[in-house]
Amino acid sequence: MNKEEKVNFIINKLEELYPEIPIPLDHKDPYTLLIAVLMSAQSTDVRVNQITPLLFERADNPYDMIKMSIEEIREIIKPVGLSPMKAKGIHGLSHMLIDLHDGVVPQTYEELEAFPGVGHKTAAVVMAQSFGIPTFPVDTHIHRLMYRWNLTNGKNVVQTEKDAKRLFPEETWNDLHLQIIWYGREYSPARGWDLEKDIITKTIGRKTVLDEYYKKLKK
Repeated sequence: MNKEEKVNFIINKLEELYPEIPIPLDHKDPYTLLIAVLMSAQSTDVRVNQITPLLFERADNPYDMIKMSIEEIREIIKPVGLSPMKAKGIHGLSHMLIDLHDGVVPQTYEELEAFPGVGHKTAAVVMAQSFGIPTFPVDTHIHRLMYRWNLTNGKNVVQTEKDAKRLFPEETWNDLHLQIIWYGREYSPARGWDLEKDIITKTIGRKTVLDEYYKKLKK
């Protein structure tokens, strides 16, 4: 397959597997999504979804959030990990939202990435899932699969995002990045990987990746 054929195969197979695409992080508006994505760094969506209801019961908007102390926020979100940094980020960005944006979450990379604790991927997720702006947030699953599928060199997530945006049509980005995440979790994980179930990688995967997989099976 050439790259165009690979891209079409991926799009069609993922559409077949995930015609309806669940959003991994529970939220009700752009602000709660922003907080949830910030909390998800080096944690799992399952863990974040267990903790955000406890936090949002106390404060689900920036005005209520700044009434809490950083220590109170930290105590609630401690199970998700990195709680000192994340608590400062949540408190700080809530202040900035009020001071600079009248409490309304902005819709640009520049404005979102100016908030403490908000990086490029977090900004991209909020723009895509809250505002429908075409972005292609790259997480560990997408980074791994784009390499396995021989669509990027795998050096870093910045290059992976550039390659994804270059290869896939813009109108597919917001659905596709979620479909790839779900596919990575279910069919092509980093650990416990069963290539026989991973039909996309088995069909179009990078030769070195496939050879390495079969070498491990023979040991």
